[in-house]
Amino acid sequence: MTGTAGTVGESGGGSGAARPAGGRTVGIKDVAREAGVSVGTVSNVINQPERVSPATLEHVRRVIDRLGYVRSESARQLRAGRSRIMALLVLDMGNPFFVDIARGAERTARAAGLGVMVCNSDQNPGDEADYLSLFAEQRVRGVLVTPADPSGANLRDFRRHGIPYVLVDRVGEEAGGCSVSVDDVVGGSLAIRHLAAAGHRSFAYVSGPDRLQQVRDRREGALLALAEAGLPAAALREIPADRLDVASGRDAGSRLLGLADRPTAVFCANDLLALGVLQALYAAGVRVPEDMAIVGYDDIEFAAAATVPLTSVRQPALTLGARAAELLLEETGEAAADHRHQQVVLQPELVVRRSSLTSR
Repeated sequence: MTGTAGTVGESGGGSGAARPAGGRTVGIKDVAREAGVSVGTVSNVINQPERVSPATLEHVRRVIDRLGYVRSESARQLRAGRSRIMALLVLDMGNPFFVDIARGAERTARAAGLGVMVCNSDQNPGDEADYLSLFAEQRVRGVLVTPADPSGANLRDFRRHGIPYVLVDRVGEEAGGCSVSVDDVVGGSLAIRHLAAAGHRSFAYVSGPDRLQQVRDRREGALLALAEAGLPAAALREIPADRLDVASGRDAGSRLLGLADRPTAVFCANDLLALGVLQALYAAGVRVPEDMAIVGYDDIEFAAAATVPLTSVRQPALTLGARAAELLLEETGEAAADHRHQQVVLQPELVVRRSSLTSR
């Protein structure tokens, strides 16, 4: 049962009933009336017990227990201006990569005595705007967000509420906030450099929605690696995907199989796409890696457990979430005045497994 906040200093008296009539929520005034003390005394019992005599403290606590009063933590936090909840808004909670980001953020938040509200924009700018409005209404401590809106308008609107936010898995382009990201240009280069070193000369890039900076950066890195290998940009054919999920990967795999001059290697913008491509190739009798090599991105847990263990560019997801939460805590903590915005860029690494272990 949740109590309503009272006004400190208001007096109350009498013994009253053990519980308010009509089954309504027990408030601080009810406790004061039942205990025969002022609301201010009840407030001190709850918040500053050292200011109350031992006899009064014991008496009021017995009344609190008997009535089942629970203070309104949200109201107390709003008055103090310091919520104990931070929000995390990700692109797709169906992707284990974002689950790991959430785990990293939660561990850091819990160590600081805070909780995390996790929400999913589903890669939809409209849903992102709705959740940001909800966070503003709830006056959360701060927000960790992987933006879905490429224009940045949603976050510009959110900034007027004065609630700090940290970009996660995205480089901050403005000096007004912190960000924690992975160098996806380097990641894309790692994937194609590995495949080119194995002798491949014809590649496909199964991408996702082009509005996502991560998708564009991974393509840029792939093209840089081609240039390093002395190969033309035309050696990389892009197969766009509407979403970054397994179903879109299967669809891309079917289109890949339909190409007249089929490439010998495919790089996917994330592991879910790669697993979908792998399913499509397996169903068509195409051998991986003998007929076609595959490299994914993120190195989610399922990558190593695939029918053909998947080579993947690993992102440090737990560290991403934890570091973002640390920056938000720094910006909203006791030393907030000394906080300086940071753009933290982590480095990816290539994890080689059987899906790409073949020489041409």
